[in-house]
Amino acid sequence: MKARPAVFEFGGRIVAVIVKCLKPQEKIGGKPAPDDARRDVFGTAVPDQPAHKLPTAVAMIAGGHPRPQYVTVSGSDGQRIDNYLVRELRGVPKSRIYRMLRSGEVRVNGGRVRPTTRLVDGDTVRIPPLIGTGVPESTPQVVAPAPPIGRPLLARLEQCILFEDDDLIVINKPAGLAVHGGSGVAYGVIEALRVLRPQADLQLVHRLDRDTSGCLMVATRRSVLLTLHAALRDRTLRKRYDVLVHGAWPRRLATVQLPLEKYMLKSGERRVRVASDGKPSRTDFTVVESHARGTWLQARLHTGRTHQIRVHAAASGYPVMGDTKYATAGQQSEAAHAGVYRLCLHAREIVFEHRGARLRLEAPLPADFEAAWQVWCGNPAPD
Repeated sequence: MKARPAVFEFGGRIVAVIVKCLKPQEKIGGKPAPDDARRDVFGTAVPDQPAHKLPTAVAMIAGGHPRPQYVTVSGSDGQRIDNYLVRELRGVPKSRIYRMLRSGEVRVNGGRVRPTTRLVDGDTVRIPPLIGTGVPESTPQVVAPAPPIGRPLLARLEQCILFEDDDLIVINKPAGLAVHGGSGVAYGVIEALRVLRPQADLQLVHRLDRDTSGCLMVATRRSVLLTLHAALRDRTLRKRYDVLVHGAWPRRLATVQLPLEKYMLKSGERRVRVASDGKPSRTDFTVVESHARGTWLQARLHTGRTHQIRVHAAASGYPVMGDTKYATAGQQSEAAHAGVYRLCLHAREIVFEHRGARLRLEAPLPADFEAAWQVWCGNPAPD
């Protein structure tokens, strides 16, 4: 047994602790570790243990588990491994989860997996010790608690709920609020809803860009989540968006079919572009009102690619107003000068089957969306 000092930053303070570490050859469970003992990725011998339910991330971090956990999948048949880990390891940054997947620290039935690998009930998932970057391997990871979600945001989200029953919640997501926490984002809609509905097993059915407002679906049962995913794939779930774009969109341009691919800037920011070998993508556009400076459109998605409406509009020569990713620098400057500070894209309507009935839900237009149109074109929003 050897004592090792560890120094790390927590809550803005430098903390020093003494951590006692076992060498791979030292005793485990009061007995010498045999030469053929099973060891984790860091070379530490671990005893055989049966598969069990995954403890919460808070428990794993607080307890500083020095060995991997082996979990038997139950009730998550068909779910992607990355989404499974995000759900089960609440409090662990998504960047850490994807790093574990890329490095092979997470294994399913003993083999390496991609983030898109889908689980089957009965699979055994290996969860590595939650070791933070830059912290000695023997030091339990310390994760600072996420900032508390303010009551004003929780109250606002409660007011934004368009529909709720035992299976599903649909909200009118405000622009500027991410759907979930991630890199540089402490929390999003799903984390806030979990505070409001702590007993429900909430899962996002789909996503919206952070700067897009409108209908967002959150399932409260896994069976409903899978049913709605199937409806999205089969295109029996229909979504309609309201969009404001630069310039006079030609009425004859009713459909845009351009393949799209994701790529990454040198800064690490993800973007989407048209590419001949990209994924097939189709958006239908209908002109609601048109002026020389801008056009109000309705858009319907036939595929659900990242940034699809934004890239299809920009590639057609009419980028979305307020788009800081795909509009030209001149268009961005012009929009800001006119007082348009939001992305003018709103998920207005969703139509789908639910509990044997056809359900149609509509998110009212935000005031700043209508104001942007009036400032840009000098006309009130069309009926």
